[in-house]
Amino acid sequence: MSRIAESEMIINDRGAIYHLNLLPEELASNIIVVGDPERVKLVSKYFDSIEVRTHHREFITHTGTIGKKRISVISTGIGTDNIDITLNEIDALVNIDFKTREIKPKLTPVNIIRIGTSGSLQEDIPVDGHVAGTHGLGIDNLLNFYRLEQNEEEKQLLHSFVTHTQLHGQMSYPYIAGASASLIKHFVKDFYQGITVTCPGFYGPQGRILRLGIRNPNLINSLTNFRFGQHRIANFEMETSAIYSLGKLLGHHCLSLNAIVANRIKKEFTKNAIVAVDNLVKKVLNIFADYI
Repeated sequence: MSRIAESEMIINDRGAIYHLNLLPEELASNIIVVGDPERVKLVSKYFDSIEVRTHHREFITHTGTIGKKRISVISTGIGTDNIDITLNEIDALVNIDFKTREIKPKLTPVNIIRIGTSGSLQEDIPVDGHVAGTHGLGIDNLLNFYRLEQNEEEKQLLHSFVTHTQLHGQMSYPYIAGASASLIKHFVKDFYQGITVTCPGFYGPQGRILRLGIRNPNLINSLTNFRFGQHRIANFEMETSAIYSLGKLLGHHCLSLNAIVANRIKKEFTKNAIVAVDNLVKKVLNIFADYI
């Protein structure tokens, strides 16, 4: 196997991967990713013990235990560009030998669960509800830099989406990947399920108008009205498609769970986002402790 150069995989003075500032032994095989750095401690306060606390830029990590299970929670910051860093560095910590700088002969999958916030695109998915994304559908550009292949159902779904929305003529071609079947099966009761669309911004790319006009003022309606068989778009945010797609390429098990803080159809916003997220955190950790 070829050696990975110092310029391609950056290791800092303490031997940790550059952005996450983690040593391989400091990362658990069960990982929760959150966008907001402040949310890390909202998750880890429910750990029975914390053995690792590390911080570099917006990337904060706490690794600890719940019962006998070891778990890490990592903040990613906002956007698919940060997910590109996080997923690649998580994989490097697990599947690259830091001493030889070579890919390990036996690759190890990890579980990666996103706990985030998002906006509902369906009237019946209420503020403070929780969504498990069956797919991550990206209208950003990240995965066009990688060799992502879709299965036949994903190809048909994507073709139907592009035909319905006509987004391909205005921006880079959309992409899609599914959630891990081994994870999402545990998140059915009390969860809405549907496609999660990932946008490259919060305002114009999500159809918000402040002072700037937008190219596609019908975006919300076209996403809400999209159907492909039993599939519909449940929500949109800024990270899921990159997690699912990079996770698929790297061989990891990924799932995105979102607390709904806004209903874009009913024009409603949650009265307490912290409580909405905290309720999701507790639900996820209880399921994790019992089943994962």
